[in-house]
Amino acid sequence: MDISQPLDAGAGALLTARVRAFKGRRMASRTGSCACGAVTYRLTSAPLFVHCCHCLLCQKQTGSAFAINALIEASRVRVTKGKAKLEAIAMPTLSEYPHDIYRCRECKVALWSDYARRKVMLFVRVATLDEPHAIQPDVHIFTRSKVPWVKLPKSARAFEVYYDRHKEWPKASLARREKLLGQGR
Repeated sequence: MDISQPLDAGAGALLTARVRAFKGRRMASRTGSCACGAVTYRLTSAPLFVHCCHCLLCQKQTGSAFAINALIEASRVRVTKGKAKLEAIAMPTLSEYPHDIYRCRECKVALWSDYARRKVMLFVRVATLDEPHAIQPDVHIFTRSKVPWVKLPKSARAFEVYYDRHKEWPKASLARREKLLGQGR
């Protein structure tokens, strides 16, 4: 298919049907990889919650206007190829907690972060999923530093800085997080 040309009616209808089918299905397992394919992984469940972060550090560290992160238990991220090819890079942070980004040693693509070096909860870069558009952000955070030309949907849950997790997260995700990190953490 030549993407520089408009779709004919048949191809357009097929693409529309595929997009509808894709958006309508629940995917219990999602796969992803780095750009060179040396590291592949699978999420064994839906994430706890998804952030679209507009902070200046995410902008600088991704070279983009924002980063979309799927928060998930580390035990639910299965490296299916290339575990030895992952390297943790310590990044600058504005908080008192460390921030490691796990990158492929070959192509240097960031696959996920471990904030505070908890080792039990990861922030998976949604763009590294094979079907990244299947996951939409639950919230937009640090919108005070959002680039002005990015327009959020009117229905987006957006916060100038951060949010109250107990008000925003689904009960099932809160329960999973509490089981993982302990009560009150």
